[in-house]
Amino acid sequence: AGLLKHADPILVLSKFGQTKPIPKNSSQKIKFRRAVPFKPALTPLTEGVRPESQKMKYEDVETTLKQYGTYTEITDVIEDTHEDEVLKNATMLSGQQAGETMELLTWGAVIGGTNVIYANGVQRDTVNTVLSLAKIRQAVRTMMNNRAQKITSILDGSVKVQTRPVEAAFIAVCHTDLEPDIRNLPGFLPVAQYGSRSVVSPNEFGTVENVRFVTSALLGPIPDAGGAVGSNKVLSTTGTKADIYPIIILGQDAFGICPLKGKESAEIKVRNPGKPEKGDELGQTGSVGWKAWHAALILNQGWMTRLECASAQL
Repeated sequence: AGLLKHADPILVLSKFGQTKPIPKNSSQKIKFRRAVPFKPALTPLTEGVRPESQKMKYEDVETTLKQYGTYTEITDVIEDTHEDEVLKNATMLSGQQAGETMELLTWGAVIGGTNVIYANGVQRDTVNTVLSLAKIRQAVRTMMNNRAQKITSILDGSVKVQTRPVEAAFIAVCHTDLEPDIRNLPGFLPVAQYGSRSVVSPNEFGTVENVRFVTSALLGPIPDAGGAVGSNKVLSTTGTKADIYPIIILGQDAFGICPLKGKESAEIKVRNPGKPEKGDELGQTGSVGWKAWHAALILNQGWMTRLECASAQL
């Protein structure tokens, strides 16, 4: 619970996937299941004739769980003489580190999707313009044609692995640098004007049509991967080529994730200085560490879109 308290505020993208808790005493393989949508029933019924029943079909998508973690050593001298609360601070920073680690691993899994739209041009190395409403509409149209459903539930912020309902919408996740460009889009509605409408995340800052935007400073750009800056006033690491900012627009169950929750998936380890043991017979050292299992993968390429754009200079 202590680790999750500090990790959960960092987990932005991770809240919008299909969750799959780690089963106890299971293998390192984890299987996500997705139901195959029914086809439209276009054949008229015949009076008195029972139609054939339709059967549920599922597709399995499998990936491998991997474990991550690290620890910080604390000596008895630091604990006894340092004026700061070293153990408390180490626990807090470890929780934040775990959250950032899991978030970046999830970002790495979903950013490689095949459904991509460019702000201009037909490939990444030509992109040198900012986000436009037309491209958002193009992304949403593509996803809806692929029968993507709007997100109606997300991973809850509690320690338990459970979801909570949200107002139906597509969710766009991107870097905080893009906030000014998104605010400039026609019809942008900031969170401050939502009224009684609840947010899907503390990091949500506004809506454009049926897309709700959530940002995180962790989900950074790809430096100098775009087209020549030229006269365009867009951000560039070297000043020659535009930095590329991916925006991931998500539908329900677009990707799957093993959440950083539950006693089998994440734990923090604290060993106070002062306990004599082999290799440390005087009990001079202790440690604060964490370890966690993680898995994330795209479940349906058509239910998510990566929109790549540049970010305007301020």
